[in-house]
Amino acid sequence: MDKLTVFIALTGFAVLLQACILAAMYFAMRKTSQRMESLAAEVQSKVLPTMEQARSMLTEIQPKVQVIAGNLEEITVRVRGQMDRVDAAVSDAVDRARLQVIRADELLTRTLDKVEHTSEMVQKTVVSPVRQFSGLLQGITTGLEFLFSQRGRRNGGGREERRPVPQDEMFI
Repeated sequence: MDKLTVFIALTGFAVLLQACILAAMYFAMRKTSQRMESLAAEVQSKVLPTMEQARSMLTEIQPKVQVIAGNLEEITVRVRGQMDRVDAAVSDAVDRARLQVIRADELLTRTLDKVEHTSEMVQKTVVSPVRQFSGLLQGITTGLEFLFSQRGRRNGGGREERRPVPQDEMFI
């Protein structure tokens, strides 16, 4: 055999092998294409209606969500306004309470000063003269007792008895 015949035979075999491979690829692609078509039909039958339902639900919900968002915004504005009012009222109440505490402190200080001053005045005008008068009376009483006790001892006999003086009793 000649080289040319072998070469032609090998080339024919290679072409035949290549045709078989192409046929196998064709059948595999056709089978894959059928699977893809059935999968696409399944997706279309199951997913698309769900997406349509979701889209219709979103269409229905969207105005409600917008109303809710608007209400939340309005509530937020009102709450801020109320909080500003409450803050102002609390600040005013705290300021007034602080002023009242200062006034009460000043009143108490003035009252205590007046009580102290009155106590000093009473001490000077009443207690001191009463003590002085009490001391004077005590002195007079002691003198009179001494004077009368001397007369009684002279008249009574020879023995002199000493009676305790109230001042002496205090120091014993």
